[in-house]
Amino acid sequence: LSYSKKKEEKDPLLDYLLSFRDRMGRAKELITENSLTAFFFVNLPEALPIAVITRFINWFHEFGIPVGGVVVNGLIQEELVGEEAPEFVHNRLKMQQEHMEEIWKIFGDRVRGIVPLFETEVKGARMLNRTVEHLFARHAP
Repeated sequence: LSYSKKKEEKDPLLDYLLSFRDRMGRAKELITENSLTAFFFVNLPEALPIAVITRFINWFHEFGIPVGGVVVNGLIQEELVGEEAPEFVHNRLKMQQEHMEEIWKIFGDRVRGIVPLFETEVKGARMLNRTVEHLFARHAP
């Protein structure tokens, strides 16, 4: 035992770890509060993405993280595929239709939107605005 009046030095690592713990606790509160946060998953009408998103949604539920829904992206619009379209396109359309049945079966009313396959990748402000307009357009009943 020391009887000197040596001042205890603060441990910067301990201070950082305590601060980090507090920040992570606050982040957890925000992420798990369903009145403030909801996660939306963007999915493709393909087998692997469906399996991955299903697993992620289950994990989110286990951790108490609210899931707002699923948005399906890149869906070929049947009405735009003519008889003259290549066989690949017809096969892809059929595959997507089968996967959409699975998506509706698994996610049901959690499907919040469907984005068509555009002629280009959604990249840049113009295409992002187009996607937003499509997702939030009011469709007549």
